[in-house]
Formats: sequence, C-alpha cells, structure tokens
Amino acid sequence: MTPKDNRVPRIICHRGACGYAPENTLVAMRRAAEMGGRWVEFDAKLTRDNHLILCHDDNLERTTNGHGKVAEADWEAIRRLDAGSWFGEAFRGEPVPTLSETVVELARLGLGANIEIKPCPGRDEETGRMVAALLLEEWPDSLPTPLLSSFSAASLAAALRVAPSLPRAFLVSRIPADWRERAQELRCAAIHTSHRHLTKDQVAAIKAAGLAVRVYTVNDRALGESLFAWGVDGVFTDFADRLLAI
Repeated sequence: MTPKDNRVPRIICHRGACGYAPENTLVAMRRAAEMGGRWVEFDAKLTRDNHLILCHDDNLERTTNGHGKVAEADWEAIRRLDAGSWFGEAFRGEPVPTLSETVVELARLGLGANIEIKPCPGRDEETGRMVAALLLEEWPDSLPTPLLSSFSAASLAAALRVAPSLPRAFLVSRIPADWRERAQELRCAAIHTSHRHLTKDQVAAIKAAGLAVRVYTVNDRALGESLFAWGVDGVFTDFADRLLAI
C-alpha cells in the first residue's frame, strides 16, 4: 500500500452521516459523500468467528433487531439482521457491513477514513491486529492512508506491531495527565478527545508536542468555530452539513 494523501480534513463524518442515516452502515457512508464529506469515521469489531464488522456497541440491541453480545454471535447470523429500521422505516433491511465491504464502498465513493478499533471485552489485541492486517491487504491506493484510533492501548499497540506505517490516534474521553507518554509509547500522530472537558491550554500543549488534536462529537457550528479558534485540527460530527461551511 502506497500512501497518497495523509491530510485529514477538518470535518469528519461520525459513524458515516449518522445524523441522517443509521450509524455504521453503507448508506450512512453514501449520505456522507452526498453532503460533501471527504472522510468518515466508523467502528470495527470482531464477531465470535472472527469476521470484522462495523458496530459500536458490545451488544446488538441498540442498532439492530438482534439480541445478545457481538462477541457471542457469528457472522452468518449478524449478516441477516436489520441494522436500519431502528433509525427509520426508509432504512429497513439495511445490513451490518463487514470492514471489507466498507473498504470497497469507500473506494467507490472516494472517502478517506478514521477506523476506530472497538474491541469486544478481552479481544483488544486480536482486534487491533486483524484490523491492521486487513487494511494492509485491502486498503486501495486510490484513497488517503487510513487513520486508526482506539480507546484501547492494547489494540493500538497490536496495530502498531502489524502495520507501523498506518498512523494512529489515541482516543480518550478526557485528556489524562500522562497523555504525552502514552502517545509516545504508541507512536501516535494525534489525540482524539471529547470537547466536554477540553481546554484551550490542553490544545496548545498537545499541538506544541507535535500531535494533532481532533474532537468529538461536535454538532453545533458555533462550538466548532470556537474549537478551531483554539487550534483544534478536526472535529467529528453527526451533521457534517452544519459544519462544512466553516
């Protein structure tokens, strides 16, 4: 895989265009492209039989008509679930996509991606390893190099061992005191964090350390403008059309 363009845009569509379509589905990726998004973010995790799928939660109930834990379900059962009707009747029958299917769709749409490694409990290392290996094998040269992120240091470390060429971002709900050491250990290029506890001084310190700062989930234009004024490099949003004009 030859990197083409490592520049991550300021506006990243969270779980696809999840304000307008069911999250982590291919229709959400298409909606993101239709509204002018250039990059999407989505969650990748393993089924019981080691298929990488797009899903945020450890359980199936919230975003599908299935029940139980993802870690206890095989792909053959998950692929038959409805991942769309919970969001709206127009999306009834929308399936849970695999990571491979999503990569193919992103290539067709011309979308870059931040893939969040979202392991089921106890599967941190193998999920990080398998996500990185699949991207090395299947990510198209026509797209910008993908960015990997995770709340799991073990997942990021596993991804680093498999694919050191893929950039990584350390994902946190609030900036920890040892953020510099943790980012250095995982050789991260960025820190991704919530806007709720972030301060202007933290942004300045992280930027001074040579790391990018990206913030989730920003759905208000005024908030986005304030964060960019602080020097934030990017925001994740459910409603890209509200922020793309900034």
